[in-house]
Amino acid sequence: MRIRRARCHDRDVPEQTTRRPQTISYPASDVRSARGALEPADPHVIVLFGATGDLARRKLLPGLAHLAASELAPDIRVVGTSLEDLSDEEFREFARKAVVEFGSHSLTQDQWDKFDDNLVYVPQTAGPEPLAAAVAHAEAQLGPEALRLHYLSVPPKAAVAVIAMLRNAQLVERSRVVMEKPFGTDLASAIELNNTVHQTFAEEQIFRIDHFLGKEAAQNILAFRFANGLFEPIWNRNFIDHVQIDIPETLGLDERAGFYEATGAYKDMVVTHLFQVLAFVAMEPPTALEPRAISEEKNKVFRSLLPVDPSQVVRGQFAGYTRLDGVAPDSDTETFIALKAGLDNWRWAGVPFYLRTGKRMAEGARIISIAFKEAPRSMFPLNSGVGSAGPDHLTFDLADESKVSLSFYGKRPGPGMRLEKLSMQFSTRETERAGDVLEAYERLILDAMRGDHTLFTTAEGIESLWERSQPLLDNPPEVKPYQAGTWGPNAIHQLIAPHAWRLPFERAWREKK
Repeated sequence: MRIRRARCHDRDVPEQTTRRPQTISYPASDVRSARGALEPADPHVIVLFGATGDLARRKLLPGLAHLAASELAPDIRVVGTSLEDLSDEEFREFARKAVVEFGSHSLTQDQWDKFDDNLVYVPQTAGPEPLAAAVAHAEAQLGPEALRLHYLSVPPKAAVAVIAMLRNAQLVERSRVVMEKPFGTDLASAIELNNTVHQTFAEEQIFRIDHFLGKEAAQNILAFRFANGLFEPIWNRNFIDHVQIDIPETLGLDERAGFYEATGAYKDMVVTHLFQVLAFVAMEPPTALEPRAISEEKNKVFRSLLPVDPSQVVRGQFAGYTRLDGVAPDSDTETFIALKAGLDNWRWAGVPFYLRTGKRMAEGARIISIAFKEAPRSMFPLNSGVGSAGPDHLTFDLADESKVSLSFYGKRPGPGMRLEKLSMQFSTRETERAGDVLEAYERLILDAMRGDHTLFTTAEGIESLWERSQPLLDNPPEVKPYQAGTWGPNAIHQLIAPHAWRLPFERAWREKK
């Protein structure tokens, strides 16, 4: 069934629910456009919804503490809010323990004391008035130039209620809002969610976050492609055989099983993470390194994505999943998914993109692997070793420590012509600026304060992906069992044939000595 849409905010939305927000706080001239221009941002009050949740504890509070102690962020005040009834002192102790346990940067006592002084807490059950009063008090400390950043670290179902609370508290003006995934569960729900949010916030105020794109290695793809004349000429169907985006996880689900039961690996990971990474790999050169140009090229990739074919998808479920709390005994939810995707454009026509992710797998990794076509004819004898280790590969490791590797065949020292696979590797740890690496959430929060949408998802982009996902959502293949600690169901090998999965690696990354 097609959904009738009207044009609004440069995107497609249903006619009957569209209403343009009355306040648009950030004209285009106010948005920092170039990622290379690190102008200082204005002072910010950060309202952290879900401030006592797992994401806030593991990533957001440690990240905010590091940003506040660095010279990168502006002067900030943090107003935490959640369902728990805590005092300011109890919330500060919660934040301190989070920074100690999960922070990747050590803070001096003076740095912590300064951050601690700027933390306050308002129970969400208190309603909009106390929240508005806390924000007003923080703004009075920062001065008239203070802006607001609302971070919605809440379940998707709670996002609409939080948006309504911000509207009732009159905290929409001079504000931006960061929203966590997933952004809907299909095309209809994504459109409905976007329409609801657009009734309060304009599109330029909304930052749909994907922390994968905040990683140093993900941005290194853009630098690698567009700053080097060596690779861009061969970044197309004439030279690239296939692409793999492989993000296995060793973690299980623990307390998240109830949430995951209604979501599954495809909605949780592929739409919001793997397809976003695919766009960085496949996009055309933008006209400038600025948010609008890069978002448009990413959206072109999403528009050219072929509908996901259920016959080219392998769904799996690890043994023991149905025994977890909150999971139905006959659950058909996938904890693993692998699929073959394609793009219908001149650069990539005919090049398969293989995507894989899952829980309780053999290793945890975040790998993008570009396989180049082999030479059309080999002059080397059959026993020379050429081709024995597969094609040449360019590999990006999306772990927090950015790594890039280029593998190729070279002559083995000694008599005769015997070839073996060699590699050139790079790691940010090997540079003098290794200490400058920001964690993904730190970078994205800083970008949101600066109004930089480069690494965020647009309404048009997310709706395009759900539209192309509909064939799979309507007719998902049966889940296949796999044992925890493996690489998924055996059917993944037929999916990728005649190629092979690169993980597990045939060689390990070299470590700096």
